[in-house]
Amino acid sequence: MRDTPGTTPQVTAAHGRPPGAPGLVARGLVGLALLAAPAWVVATAGDVVAHQHRALTVLLVVAALAGVAVLVRVVVLARRRSARAVARTAAAPAAGTSGAVGRRGPASRVLAATGVTVGYLVLALLAGAVVWLRPFAATDDALAALRSDDLVEVREESGWYAFVPPGPTSPTAGLVYSPGARVDVRATTAVLRPLAEAGYLVVALKEPLGVALTSPAQSGQAIAAYPEIGDWAVGGHSLGGVVASTYAAANDDLVDGLLLHASYPMGDISDADLRVASVSGSRDGLTTPADVEASVADLPRGTTFTVVDGAVHAFFADYGPQPGDGEPTVTRARAQQEITTADLALLGSLGD
Repeated sequence: MRDTPGTTPQVTAAHGRPPGAPGLVARGLVGLALLAAPAWVVATAGDVVAHQHRALTVLLVVAALAGVAVLVRVVVLARRRSARAVARTAAAPAAGTSGAVGRRGPASRVLAATGVTVGYLVLALLAGAVVWLRPFAATDDALAALRSDDLVEVREESGWYAFVPPGPTSPTAGLVYSPGARVDVRATTAVLRPLAEAGYLVVALKEPLGVALTSPAQSGQAIAAYPEIGDWAVGGHSLGGVVASTYAAANDDLVDGLLLHASYPMGDISDADLRVASVSGSRDGLTTPADVEASVADLPRGTTFTVVDGAVHAFFADYGPQPGDGEPTVTRARAQQEITTADLALLGSLGD
């Protein structure tokens, strides 16, 4: 049978769905992902999120609200398109034509469609980022060590945890520490608390979104909060150490020491006036021994290197195994004893 201009709406309606339905399905899936991602993070790590930097909570809320907005928009568009399809079907026999495609030209329609596609791709990436940023949770042992006692007072602030030695004599030296990427700040307790027990003020940063690169000058905020401390070291684990090295090199008039845990500097800081300790694991699968060896030339002369035999990347905090890490050949407790010894050696040299 020969087609006529008035048959176009009927053919479209015969498929059982309004024009643009496949696009609406894709948009609906993005909306569901934006809701599901933060819901999953809260369901599996809600208590962890509550003790990280508030930026992570904000991200979860923004993603969820975006998901609601997308789903509401999908429902509105679906109803609008269904109503238009019905109206066109009813008007087609009388009009004898399918009507104009739209007032906008082809170039405008392509540009608008491209903008919408890019927007939804960004929203899909947001959902993926929420899932990826879920923190590695601290173990029960780490959480138990957060309790204050006669040896250490643990204070939770909005931007960090502080491990403060109690007693009549205030500490004169301190360490500001940046956890590894996506690691629950509380997981650093087992490594950092012994330093406070030895008489040093220790500050473990709550990094925005759990990534030190989001706030590279955050160490300075902690230092400014404790003006009574005369000698400072900064440091961190993995990416946290990378960012700490950049801050230390740029502020070596304020910072005396740099502590690298399974880490290395972002660039050449060999001219920085810093005392540096590099502590690494021989079985680390993420910051490998080769990575540490390659960093030697970028660090100041006199840097001390301690390789903990049999230790892996995840031994520098208590958050369980990490994908891509090596297999340890030493116990976590034994490795952390050696890490603490190397850390204390650096802190003890700051006032010299």
